[in-house]
Amino acid sequence: MNLIVCVKQVPDPEAPPASFKVDTATNKVIPPPGVPPVLSPFDGQATEAALRLKDAHGGKITVLSLGNKLVREVVKKPLAMGADEIILLEDGSYDEGDSWSTAYALAMAIKKIGTYDLIFCGRQAADWDAGQVGSGIAEFLGIPCVTLAKKVEVASGKVRVERVVTDGYEVVESPMPCLITVSNELGEPRYAPLKGIMAAAKKQPIIWKPQDIGVDPSKIGAQGRHTRLTKLFQPVREAKCEIIGGENVAEAAVSLAVRLREAKVI
Repeated sequence: MNLIVCVKQVPDPEAPPASFKVDTATNKVIPPPGVPPVLSPFDGQATEAALRLKDAHGGKITVLSLGNKLVREVVKKPLAMGADEIILLEDGSYDEGDSWSTAYALAMAIKKIGTYDLIFCGRQAADWDAGQVGSGIAEFLGIPCVTLAKKVEVASGKVRVERVVTDGYEVVESPMPCLITVSNELGEPRYAPLKGIMAAAKKQPIIWKPQDIGVDPSKIGAQGRHTRLTKLFQPVREAKCEIIGGENVAEAAVSLAVRLREAKVI
């Protein structure tokens, strides 16, 4: 099987919220100093889903990532886990893109790769949480898309996906090629063994510039945005406390109910 996993480098979501700053003039997040970026957690689970299929059926896993100034130790984590090669779409022209322009560039790269059975993405990235890129790639490629997978199996030339819904899961079958976005219900990604870490350190990524994948420059990065960010800000959290008293519990309860009604809470 030929499997592709799309991954993204993001600011560490476990960093304290107070360490993040927002430049309101440019509508940009200033990453916390001294905190290195990480692989988006859902992308680790997407990698795990691909590795499970490789374990069961054999094949090749190609990792694909888009960005600028990508940290090699971060984006090569799937290689350490067991993926076979990594292709980086690394160029300054991809900066300040949105979900549409990112999906377009990744789809063009996948077209250049050519042969594939399944494409895996995380259900959403840990920075913007939009959850749109995976479905966008499938739309550009004209292939089926199954979102929020918790289990992925392949049999008789079809992919069978257990897909998370509000009250459980549903089972979806699709022909291949197909794109699947993977949710955390799949389970924790495997740890990279020392042997895998050492092997990944020796592997050099393949670098594709925009001209290598034949993209229209007006459709990538800031030029290709289909959305406009009007305001980015940190929410102000305010809390007020009011003590409701009474001679006894019953009287306090009545006073509380009256106060809640005045505040139109009930």
